[in-house]
Amino acid sequence: MGSGRWSTDVYSAAASYRAATGTSAFAYSDSGARKAHPALDPLGVAARESRDSDEHPDSTPIAVLFDVTGSMGTVPRTLQTKLPQLLGLLTRKGYATDPHIMFGAVGDATCDRVPLQVGQFESDNRMDDDLARIVLEGGGGGQRTESYELAMYFMARHTSLDSVTKRGRRGYLFLIGDEMPYGQVKPKEVKRFIGDDLREPIAVEQMIAELQRTFDVYFIVPTAAGWGGDAQILAHWKRLLGQQVIELDDLDAVCETIALTVGLGEDAIDLDAGLADLVEVGSAAGASVGRALAPIGPGRGAVVRAAVDTGTAGSGNERL
Repeated sequence: MGSGRWSTDVYSAAASYRAATGTSAFAYSDSGARKAHPALDPLGVAARESRDSDEHPDSTPIAVLFDVTGSMGTVPRTLQTKLPQLLGLLTRKGYATDPHIMFGAVGDATCDRVPLQVGQFESDNRMDDDLARIVLEGGGGGQRTESYELAMYFMARHTSLDSVTKRGRRGYLFLIGDEMPYGQVKPKEVKRFIGDDLREPIAVEQMIAELQRTFDVYFIVPTAAGWGGDAQILAHWKRLLGQQVIELDDLDAVCETIALTVGLGEDAIDLDAGLADLVEVGSAAGASVGRALAPIGPGRGAVVRAAVDTGTAGSGNERL
């Protein structure tokens, strides 16, 4: 990762073309795809990388992985329509320097064909392409658990971030869903979907502790989703992530919530300033975002500074 800038003109031109031709923004999935697009298949991937460059010397990695099972399947479609607002707030409002954004999806490795999809960190309209390639399988096992822990394993062990290795600044990881993770990362599933030989299971608590060395991890729960109001599920995530569980009462406010959370974490804004920015850009999501972020706004302080040692960064951009 390290080149190019996201263009509203390119995004709008693609949207206009789709409208004129009747093409879906998720044509790969809507055409009946039942396996991960090669660009998003995690099997055999050494690392997804967020690299500094002359154009982006101070990169800020932001990963957004959403549950695409059942009622959560509308999340990526919402994200796709609101990308301009997300990028606008992050860049034009200065919430984050040189944002590199990754999109991915989570399902259930016990029963779904495509339980994990992970794109690349991008700074230009290639992020639109990755989002459009996601398979919206709509599966899930219906037992209030999805394979978030498998996604955490990939993000902890198969990403490499210059922000961490060069500046000791963690990236942001947003998981969006309404169910619980399984209790362990299972070697059989890691082998099948990622390709690693794992000798023994990893408890989800241990996995999160490892993941938090490189990412500030947030779990966004849309309260209107299937299990959104489930007290046990909320309590489980709060035990795992504390105040970084965000309850959101408007699914359409996901992009704004992510942007303001990053702005707060970067100390670029306080919550009142962020909500004023939403009014300025014409977003109607302010009330929902304010309610969602109020518990984590005041007194949290900067959350992305960390003296971490994750080894030596490589060079170049790992692509399929």
